[in-house]
Amino acid sequence: MIGICVLGSTGSIGRNTLDVVARHPDRYRVVSIAARSDVAGMAEQCLRFHPERAALADPVAARELEQQLRAAGSSTQVLAGAEALADLARESAARVVMAAISGAAGLPSTLAAAQAGKRLLIANKESVVMAGALLLDAVRRSGAELIPIDSEHNAIFQCLPPGWQVGRRSAGVRRLLLTASGGPFLDWPAAAMQTASPAQAVAHPRWNMGAKISVDSATLMNKGLELIEAAVLFGMPPADIEVLIHPESVVHSLVEFVDGSTLAQLGSPDMRTPIAQALAWPERIPAGVEFLDLLKAGRLQFQAPDLERFPALALARAAAEAGGLASVWLNAADEVAVEAFLSKQLNFGDIPAVIAAVMDQFSGGQSDDLAAVLAADAEARRRCAERIAAPRPLNGIVPGGLAP
Repeated sequence: MIGICVLGSTGSIGRNTLDVVARHPDRYRVVSIAARSDVAGMAEQCLRFHPERAALADPVAARELEQQLRAAGSSTQVLAGAEALADLARESAARVVMAAISGAAGLPSTLAAAQAGKRLLIANKESVVMAGALLLDAVRRSGAELIPIDSEHNAIFQCLPPGWQVGRRSAGVRRLLLTASGGPFLDWPAAAMQTASPAQAVAHPRWNMGAKISVDSATLMNKGLELIEAAVLFGMPPADIEVLIHPESVVHSLVEFVDGSTLAQLGSPDMRTPIAQALAWPERIPAGVEFLDLLKAGRLQFQAPDLERFPALALARAAAEAGGLASVWLNAADEVAVEAFLSKQLNFGDIPAVIAAVMDQFSGGQSDDLAAVLAADAEARRRCAERIAAPRPLNGIVPGGLAP
């Protein structure tokens, strides 16, 4: 039996992971789960999967969870606080750790799993974007296995030749092609996008995801963060990574080789496929997904992204090229701006404008130290909050280049 720890178990990736695990009770055992503050979701999962330990980052929520579990007769131990999540990632009973906590909050526990030598299934792209060098160093020092879960990066992983080493460019690879659905506003006029509502932004046409990642998909910032992630994981310069709009979400990414070959991974838009692939690799197990019917899928379309209508992608590429702490600032500004949009403090069109204004203040620095990463994250969040609170309107700001 393979012990599984699911960090972010009540989110979309976490729930899909538990769904796949539940289909193979003779192979996997859920030993621990963790989330931020979802008491109801955690209680339901504890009573179904009977993990040895469960953790909530919010201490008040953790106390409520413990009361509910004791009343229901559950023996699951309840832990509280952010450090508890890292403890679960390190524990010996878990051979595999699914890192699916959204945002910068997932960095400490993801690093803990890497340092402990786990098979790390990484769905928390922010950890790679913010602290890629630190994460790769931890993986190499501990002998951990890192397998990407984002459908695009998992597709690339499946297309690469055997022997891939995380952070190193595979021999013979010329380019990586990341596909993007284009989100719910792909065909919207630019003027209409400016005042799109949160409900419209999270209504993704292909994928069922959380609110934050859905908004990022609508702005194409998600694809920008994935570009940065791909550069780190696969040892590729940003110039050798392209983004293609592919509305059908059937081709999840492609790898182009120097001999003219291009390999692609196809499948239905269901996150259980990359989750099952990563759990069982190098084997294959059923994931419960609908099999791809190419006749039903019909025509597959590809087009270049419109950077004038989706400037967030250009901002992310600029951050990838700048290197160092630039991607930390980008991610922090995006998290704050998206949260402000979801709480109706910003218009949709203001999100990339706010991020651009923050990035124009970036003055350099290296991400070779966790303290420097966390300090840069806090500084960028402070500046973004100040920019959002500024009295003058933000619409019309043209995203600029990064300061040297």
